[in-house]
Amino acid sequence: MIYEIREYTTVPGRMPALVARFREHTTRIFAKHGMELVFLSVTELGSNSNNELVYVLRFDSYDDMVAKWAAMQADPEWLKIKGDSEADGPIVASINRRVANPTPFL
Repeated sequence: MIYEIREYTTVPGRMPALVARFREHTTRIFAKHGMELVFLSVTELGSNSNNELVYVLRFDSYDDMVAKWAAMQADPEWLKIKGDSEADGPIVASINRRVANPTPFL
């Protein structure tokens, strides 16, 4: 079991669009592709508290993660949702990504 931790920094003023996309579409698309969302939040206190969304996904293995992301990113429904949500311009300015493996501690 591995965990992927993602921190999305939004383009200033675009956090509402990102939250709406997650609420209305992204979490459902994750589930459609077997991607287990275990944590989702906006940063309330910290160095990037005005425009950061953080989430964690759980996967069986690195190969499982790669395959599921590839399937999601090629999904025509997702591509339309992403395109429609960015009609007024980009939403995400940068992504910080980490993969954590808790196995040695269990």
